Amino acid sequence: MDSRIKEIQHTIEPFRQRIISHKVYSIINDLNDLNIFMKYHVYAVWDFMSLLKALQNSLTCTSTPWFPIGSADTRYLINEIVLGEESDVDMQGNRCSHFELYLRAMDQSGADTYEIKSFLAQLQQTGELKGSFRFAGTPQKAQQFVDYTFEQISAGKDHILSAIFTFGREDLIPGMFHSIVNDLHRHSPERVSIFKYYLERHIEVDGDHHSQLALQMTANLCGDTADLWMQAESEVLASLHKRIDLWDGAYEQIIAFKQDQPLPDRTR
Repeated sequence: MDSRIKEIQHTIEPFRQRIISHKVYSIINDLNDLNIFMKYHVYAVWDFMSLLKALQNSLTCTSTPWFPIGSADTRYLINEIVLGEESDVDMQGNRCSHFELYLRAMDQSGADTYEIKSFLAQLQQTGELKGSFRFAGTPQKAQQFVDYTFEQISAGKDHILSAIFTFGREDLIPGMFHSIVNDLHRHSPERVSIFKYYLERHIEVDGDHHSQLALQMTANLCGDTADLWMQAESEVLASLHKRIDLWDGAYEQIIAFKQDQPLPDRTR
């Protein structure tokens, strides 16, 4: 593996560990907690797809007339990732994107999808992020997370987008969370089976094959230019901070929900 890839991995490891060991996971005890977490996480799932498509738009020709753009190797890498993320298979073998699969998981578990759907409907109509956030009532931490991503998309620096995609999004869901979901699935399979499947696909596709493709894509885009690698590392760190903030928001919301719940009646 490229030594510069290893350098970035070494630099960001403490921040990755802060995400993987985040306190939000330890307080998810039931479906109500999971549903609140999903309301935050769904924004990361959606803007992951937006980041991916921004890379595809920049690194390949997506308009007519067609012209060859950039490296054929890089075109292959990004198109391969898009294929898996945008048109994977659900539990019945039908094609769907990972985002659509996530929405189905939310619907099945009873999580509120009105907010994210309202945000997307308004954004599709107006093309304006901040107004769509206000319209849907998007939590501030989720707004800040998405804002950062779209600031980078607007900047249009492929090596940075690729690095954020590669190092800031993959392998950030810990085994402990999978255990929690598996436990919830044992008690309520009819409510958690799609989400469990989503996580399993994430491990199988995103965490292995796509990770290797993304690493190679970032290495191709940064090449031997030290300044590009430094810029990439700096923005990866910023993206990880945004993920930590997003998880903080989910944690605070779950805690607030728990505190509002009546205590169990111990006299019965």
